[in-house]
Amino acid sequence: MEQLLEFQMRSAIWFAAIFVMTAIVFHVLRKYRDREADNMVETSEMMTNFRDLHAEGGLSDEEFRTIKTKLADELRTELTTEPKTTLNDNSSTS
Repeated sequence: MEQLLEFQMRSAIWFAAIFVMTAIVFHVLRKYRDREADNMVETSEMMTNFRDLHAEGGLSDEEFRTIKTKLADELRTELTTEPKTTLNDNSSTS
């Protein structure tokens, strides 16, 4: 009987330890994911920044055209994929 009680105590301690470790891992992953999302700059915002830099003379016409061409593809991709995400987000909250 005493061995059974000792086994149950050890099992409960191991279960609690595993539960706490899992919670810590999820917490760290969530913090990391949120930080990555906060650090990402949207393509439209980058385009605005480069447009301002070009207007101030920080970029030549050729440099601005090159950047604009590359960002235009990314912006098109964002615009075509973003409504799908928005629709899913709206449908889940309704």
